Amino acid sequence: MVYAKKVETDKEYQDAIFIRRKVFVEEQDVPLHMELDEYDQEAIHFVAYDGEIPFGAGRIRTVGPSLGKVERVCILPEYRGKNYGNLMMQCMEEYALSKEFHKLKLNAQSHAISFYEKRNYTITSPEFLEASIPHRAMEKVLI
Repeated sequence: MVYAKKVETDKEYQDAIFIRRKVFVEEQDVPLHMELDEYDQEAIHFVAYDGEIPFGAGRIRTVGPSLGKVERVCILPEYRGKNYGNLMMQCMEEYALSKEFHKLKLNAQSHAISFYEKRNYTITSPEFLEASIPHRAMEKVLI
C-alpha cells in the first residue's frame, strides 16, 4: 500500500531525513549543512511509504498568521512520474487546512514549477538561486 502521512515517530522522522539526504544531498549536491537546518526542529514533517519502504518526504513550517511554508518536498527517482508528488502535496495541504492555514508558500525548483502550477500555486518571484539551484517563489490560497 502506498500512502503519505504526518511524521509521528522517531523512525518516521529518520525515514524522512533519509529520503531528503538521498535526493537533495546525494542527487542534487546540496551541502548537508544547508539541507538539514535549524528549522527541522520546529517543522511538521511528512513521509511517504510503499508498504514499509520510505520514498518521499516534505515539511511545513508556520511562517506567519495562517501562513505555512512547504519545504523539502522530494520523491526518490524510482518513484517519480507515478503521481506520488501529488500524494505528498495532498497530505501536506490537508494538514495545512486542518490547522486553518489560509495560504501556503514555497520555493519551487524551476524544473518543478509546472507540477506546482497544476496544484494551483502561482509564481510570486523572479528566478533566484538557492543552494546553487534555480528556484521561484510560489503560493496558493487554501480558503
